[in-house]
Amino acid sequence: MKKTTIILLSILGFVLLIGFYFMGSYNGLVRLDEQVKQSWSQVEIVYQRRLDLIPNLVETVKGYAKHEKETFVSVTEARSRATGAISPDVINDPQKFQAFQASQSALSSALSRLLVVVEKYPELKANENFLSLQSQLEGTENRISVERGRYNEIAQVFNIQIRQFPTNVIAQMFGFAKKEYFKSEPAATEAPKVMF
Repeated sequence: MKKTTIILLSILGFVLLIGFYFMGSYNGLVRLDEQVKQSWSQVEIVYQRRLDLIPNLVETVKGYAKHEKETFVSVTEARSRATGAISPDVINDPQKFQAFQASQSALSSALSRLLVVVEKYPELKANENFLSLQSQLEGTENRISVERGRYNEIAQVFNIQIRQFPTNVIAQMFGFAKKEYFKSEPAATEAPKVMF
């Protein structure tokens, strides 16, 4: 009887040990998943800040550069597409993530064209309201870069965790999926041409 009790207690202890391991692994994945979601919400916040600044910037420039309608339309359309691409489920769907990144890239390109237009109007470059908006936009672009980096870091920790054995079994059982990363823009790999 004593030998049977020891065997049963050993089996019960082993089952409890495995149960606690599974519980700890699952809870760890939940914690990491929530950290990824929180980091993604910070990315969304700074992108939304940029989206909120754009109408004011466009209106300020419009007052000085009335015949640059095509540029204003492209910025407005790019902003509209970028606004539609923001959603919490983007991080779980590679196609939505790529669409999000493409819309933000298009918006950045349209903003660059707008700032090129500004170069033609020295009185606009001296406008206090425009300078303030431009400064806020530059600060927001820096925040976007920082938050994207933070998001990539926590997404990497999560992705490593769900791929390591035996946690990958638990991740598969409960539907934890790989998170997408922000990547550099294709044009960022090309060195700028400097001509004298």
